[in-house]
Amino acid sequence: MAGVSRQKQKLLLMEQLFSQRTDENHAITGNQLIDILKDMGIKAERKTIYDDIATLCDAGLDIRTTKSGHSNAYYMGERQFSEEELRILVDCVASSRFLTIKRSGELIRKLQRLTSEHKAPALRRTVHIENRTKSSNDPVFSVVDAVEEAIHADRQAELTLGETGADKRRQGRVVAVSPFLVVWENDHYYIICRMEGENGGTLTRVRADRVTAAEVSKEKRVPLTEQEELAARKLKAPLDNQGTLEEVRIRFDASLLDDIFDRFGDKVSIRTEDGGELSVDVAVQLSPSFWGWLFGFGERARITSPAVVKEMAAERLANLAEKYRG
Repeated sequence: MAGVSRQKQKLLLMEQLFSQRTDENHAITGNQLIDILKDMGIKAERKTIYDDIATLCDAGLDIRTTKSGHSNAYYMGERQFSEEELRILVDCVASSRFLTIKRSGELIRKLQRLTSEHKAPALRRTVHIENRTKSSNDPVFSVVDAVEEAIHADRQAELTLGETGADKRRQGRVVAVSPFLVVWENDHYYIICRMEGENGGTLTRVRADRVTAAEVSKEKRVPLTEQEELAARKLKAPLDNQGTLEEVRIRFDASLLDDIFDRFGDKVSIRTEDGGELSVDVAVQLSPSFWGWLFGFGERARITSPAVVKEMAAERLANLAEKYRG
């Protein structure tokens, strides 16, 4: 009976063989396929093998024919994901800071199974490991799932917030929240919610990887007021948008041109200034991240107008310098 059962698995095993062992540079002949199946305890003949390959093609597999000497050879052609698409997916997984190193490795190994065993090793990209701080909180997926479930059920959720005290010990604090939205931003999930019983019940954003556990509560959510609806819209916006919007002129060294394009896009109009410097007029949110980005260039970039924003920059730098003097 075991032999009969294995025989029924032949088409499925053939699909796996073509997917895992073949590509345009590694085709297998009909005789090789017969020998591989024989080692698995499956009887196959030349005529039935050709019929089986035709059946797999009819089912939607892109099995292509090439020559190996005087014999026909076969390999898997187009797949669900191209090599380029898999590299993009692997890089996204590898560079995501909210994923633990363990979880990143697990996902990458699953992505490797979507191509041949000959190409899979090339997907083990490590550009992220040395210069990325990876999250140590693995339950982020279950936290997000629980919050989404609470939102769809119109229920509150109980979040266990991981907090580090002055003694550097990690402690958990359970809070009841009315969740309204989950936002993905800057490699992190954020939960837009009302802290029921805390902070006067005001809306806030909670980073999901700082939550160690989440459960759906039996309590119904408290609906948003009209004023809270407006506040929620602001919280949906990226954190980078916190701050007033201003039209500014930035004068910068020519060596920073790529950095300007990376931040504002390559469609911005660049003006040539005296001394070989360049300038650009852009609308920016005067947020902490913007100031950090600008000041990171040191003397190579500065705001030249309007005067009020120049004064803001000077005041920020003066306050920072005063702290170091102190």
